[in-house]
Parts: sequence; C-alpha cells; structure tokens
Amino acid sequence: MSLQKVSLLKENIKSYNEYPFNIPLIKNLSELQFKNNVTFFVGENGSGKSTLLESIAVKCGFNLNGGSQNNVYTGNTEEITLSDHLRLSWLPKVNNGFFLRAESFYNFATYLDELNQEEGTGDVYAPYGGISLHKQSHGESFLSLFNNRFNSKKALYLLDEPEAALSPARQLSLLKIIHDLSTKSNAQFIIATHSPILLGYPDATILSFNEEQIEETSYEMTEHYQITKYFLENRKGMLNKLFRED
Repeated sequence: MSLQKVSLLKENIKSYNEYPFNIPLIKNLSELQFKNNVTFFVGENGSGKSTLLESIAVKCGFNLNGGSQNNVYTGNTEEITLSDHLRLSWLPKVNNGFFLRAESFYNFATYLDELNQEEGTGDVYAPYGGISLHKQSHGESFLSLFNNRFNSKKALYLLDEPEAALSPARQLSLLKIIHDLSTKSNAQFIIATHSPILLGYPDATILSFNEEQIEETSYEMTEHYQITKYFLENRKGMLNKLFRED
C-alpha cells in the first residue's frame, strides 16, 4: 500500500459556505487513513465521496476527466478546488496509476482517438486492447481498460463508479482483476461505488459517507447490501408498497 493518508489543510480554507467546503463531510474532514490495498467509498449522491476521490486524483497529477499523469487533455469537467487543500502522505510515493471517471470516460476515449490520428501508428491503442474504445461497447471498453491498462506494480488506481457500464457478470470480472493486482502486484485501489457486488470484495475497507463523519463500516451494514438483500427476498411486497397510491 502506497497512499497512507489524506489530510485536509484547513488553515488555507477561507470559507465553508461555498462548494465543496459546504459539504458536511468535507467540512468535518481532518484526515483519512488507508489501511489496506482496497478501499471503497460509499454513500448517497451528493455526500462528497466522488468529490474527494476526484480531488485525490488531481492531487496525484491524474487528469480530472480520467487517465494517468501522461494523459494531457481538457474536457467538460469543472475544476475541483478541494485538491489545493489536500496533503497526501505516501510510503513510498508512486507515480504509476490511473483515474477512471465513469462520467467522463467518453472524453478519455475521444482523447485517445485524437492522439492516434496525430501519431498515425495505432500504438496508442496497445494499452487498451489494440482497438479504439469508441469501437467497443461501453462495458467492453471498460474491461479493455481494466485488463490491459491496469498492469503496473506499485500503482494507485482510483475508480469512480466503475460499475456504471458493467453487467453483474463483468463486475465479477473486475473483482478478479482487483484481486490479482492488489495481491500479486501490490497495487492499491480506492473506489467510489454503489454496487453491492463490488462492495463484497473480501477484507476491503468500506468507508461510509452517509453521515456528517466518514466512518468505517462492514459490508452487511451498508444500505447497498441491506436494500438489495431485502428487495431480492421480498420483491413483490416491496414493489406493492412502493407503488401503492396514497
């Protein structure tokens, strides 16, 4: 594990009335420690989990739209000011890695196509399965990225909702990739997700963003697990109650 801790430098924050510092979890953040090679951020939309993950990515030098330190391009994503107020503690520091932002993956795929046109050799696609990501289905392009680009030892992989394009079966494929890289190559993963399948990864640290403090929780205590389990076991009753007219 390389990234040990993230600290918020509060002395440089001028106001907590503007985004993202007005998010309760960000406002109350002091430091966040990482205990093992696989960590999940979970919480409702707007809780701050993606904002924090994106800010860590920017602080690492990764492109905010997605990519590594070597991918230089612009997109439609707004600048995240939180990264200017973070300190990352490493042991040791690594420069290898990748930031996957499901929301802006299209921008990254377009960047690769443009880069390939400039070079004209086709080598740009080699780390991504040898073919344009735009010429694959959304799920296939994600798996091409995971299977081919994610192969560095001592690397940090930051994934924001990677399940967005993956079927349940392919989410299981991603779990196998995470396991192989984290155990055999000592790669580190920090993943923001809503997927109860991904959250089931054994012995991962799960950090809940559902309250005003970030707290470690167990798989069975996440809403993702509880709601999914209850729905599968009580589908008809739950839907009848949901659809019942007031």
